[in-house]
Amino acid sequence: MNQTIAQNPFMRRIEAVRSVLNSVPYTVLALPLRAAIATVFWNSGTTKLASWDTTLELFSEEYKVPLLSPQLAAYLSASLELSMPVLLVLGLCTRGAALVLLGMTTVIEIFVYPQAWPTHIQWAAMLLVLLCRGPGACSLDALLARWLRLTPVRL
Repeated sequence: MNQTIAQNPFMRRIEAVRSVLNSVPYTVLALPLRAAIATVFWNSGTTKLASWDTTLELFSEEYKVPLLSPQLAAYLSASLELSMPVLLVLGLCTRGAALVLLGMTTVIEIFVYPQAWPTHIQWAAMLLVLLCRGPGACSLDALLARWLRLTPVRL
């Protein structure tokens, strides 16, 4: 700590708070990230299942995903929105699930709701952290890595 900070009680307190925040393990941060983004997609998937006829109509009339039939896009979307969140919550194949949902978010942003970019950038930010840093130590991925004796990843 430099002399100016050491002499100023307010700056010492700020530095102490920074130190505490910097010591929070990534695993503690990853758990709510995994739960938050999983909830977004899970809720969307269950909404699709609640009224499948409405879902098919939305994919036919409003969403219009290119290259896929509305029926295939609806089935694919619902399947991913119901399976990937489970993987995220369990911390299993976390990076793959995050990549899939990041791709889905990109498709939604570009082709379906481009005006919703403030929401999509939040989803992308959470997914990018999970993609780049993984699920943390409290995950099935970490358990499998230990069991398979893989090179430890910085968690």
